[in-house]
Amino acid sequence: MRIGIFDSGLGGLTAVRELEIHNPNAGYVYFGDTARVPYGTKGKDVISRYAVQDSRFLLSKSVDAIVVACCTVSATCLPLLESTFRIPFFGVVEPAVRAAVKTASAKNGRIAVLGTSATIKSGAFEKGIKRLAPSISVTSIPCPLLVPLVENGHIAEDDRLSNIAVSEYVSSISKQKPDAVILGCTHYPLLAGIISKYLPDSELINCSAVTIAEVLAGNKIDDGKKEFYVSDDPSQFSTTAKMFLRREITDSIEQTDIEKL
Repeated sequence: MRIGIFDSGLGGLTAVRELEIHNPNAGYVYFGDTARVPYGTKGKDVISRYAVQDSRFLLSKSVDAIVVACCTVSATCLPLLESTFRIPFFGVVEPAVRAAVKTASAKNGRIAVLGTSATIKSGAFEKGIKRLAPSISVTSIPCPLLVPLVENGHIAEDDRLSNIAVSEYVSSISKQKPDAVILGCTHYPLLAGIISKYLPDSELINCSAVTIAEVLAGNKIDDGKKEFYVSDDPSQFSTTAKMFLRREITDSIEQTDIEKL
């Protein structure tokens, strides 16, 4: 299987990281829409248009399935993609929901969701949780500052700006001690060390990790070629991507005009 992965920018590289950890020889085609990031502050119609363009681009690279490594897209328009294109799509919402419900059901029945404004507004995580476990308590918190902080390198556990932002966002749930906290954006795993400081009793659910685990459980990804595409400056992407992949990108990175597709 040849797999495609896309995100509004760099966050989807956490899915690539998980794929490389569990299947070092796996190939993939990654597209980061770096010219139009972030998606999380945009309206549903715009997000849907971008997602269709991103998917069409990956299909032009002959992928057999697509991982939507963007919580905003997964939460707002995954059904649109599934009805528009005739290949399998893997969103990052439902795997995280299943993992969080499993954890919370075995404890006190409390889940918190951290996400972009668009993801939280969609209610996708909360609806998914309630479908599986109606009695579970869910608190959803929009965290619009976290994506730009990550993309600008503010990921160290002692980073002052990220600590201030995370503390402000999670202060309302710290006393509730949620059993599971869904990191409802693929950027957020890079802030897991900071988030866990303020929510030490909660299990953090990494959307990328649980999604890639499900993808690998049911599919053989045997195409070993790695390809990277972006819609903005490739050199800037290469520099920042090291944070996500924890390695240098030695593969070529090509720029594409996504609006022309």
